[in-house]
Amino acid sequence: MNFMGFMNRKVLAAVGCLVLAGCGGSKEEIFQGYAEGEYVRVAAPFAGSLTELAVKRGDQVKAGAPLYALEQENERAARQEAEQRLKKAGDSLESAKAQRVQAAASLKHAEQTYRRTQELAGKKFVSPQALDDARSALDQAQAGLASLDAQATAAQADAAAARAVLKQAEWKLAQKTVSAPVAGSVEDTLYVTGEWVAAGGPVVSLLPPENLKARFFVPETRLGTLKLGQSVELRCDGCKAPVPAKVSFIAAQAEYTPPVIYSKENRTKLVYLVEARPAPADAAKLRPGQPLDVVLKHD
Repeated sequence: MNFMGFMNRKVLAAVGCLVLAGCGGSKEEIFQGYAEGEYVRVAAPFAGSLTELAVKRGDQVKAGAPLYALEQENERAARQEAEQRLKKAGDSLESAKAQRVQAAASLKHAEQTYRRTQELAGKKFVSPQALDDARSALDQAQAGLASLDAQATAAQADAAAARAVLKQAEWKLAQKTVSAPVAGSVEDTLYVTGEWVAAGGPVVSLLPPENLKARFFVPETRLGTLKLGQSVELRCDGCKAPVPAKVSFIAAQAEYTPPVIYSKENRTKLVYLVEARPAPADAAKLRPGQPLDVVLKHD
């Protein structure tokens, strides 16, 4: 064996020991990566001028905490109109119900009168004309009740429609006051009070702790050492202790070494993206974009 060959073997052995953190003890592989956040950009479905911004960058908010409000004049007016329409429909329905009660009572009286007149006519105590009049009164009472039944049905439909319109108006009004859908830190506010916000335009960007993850890349030759749920350690500058995490994603397809890794020797190699997520309490120790050393331990 020549001298250069001997030195190359020594260099490879040394690199292997560094990667495995000691040739004699517990083995660990270290990969370079970075922290990444999946932001929740909170928007309203309707446009409007920003009238209130209740948070600022850096705030920690709980789920349901108020974030911001848009102008609500049109929505308040629509709700008031819907309330008046519902009241009118309710009054009409109550009136129809009361009239139906009276019509039902009139029909019952007309039925009793007709039966009594029919009996008397059979005994020749009343004239045939009296029986005809009783029959006519019964027919009118039946028609009156049927008409009021139709009115009551129409009034019920109007009241149901009015309730639906009111519900929609209240929903639209509620959309103008926006609360935090999840707990997290306020990473950014994209508008200031007084600015016009387009429909669907995010105003506040939140980062829930559970949405922070580590991303790193492993070569194809080391892919077999990884599996979903595998425990890893995240190390960073300034971290007092390693942050535990678990592998949550392993890419199915290879890609070229990403530009955040600057080693010229690695640029032509194919690597696989891997993601690991720490527990929410531990994720608070990391910040998006922060460089990380991801440590895979092997027994």
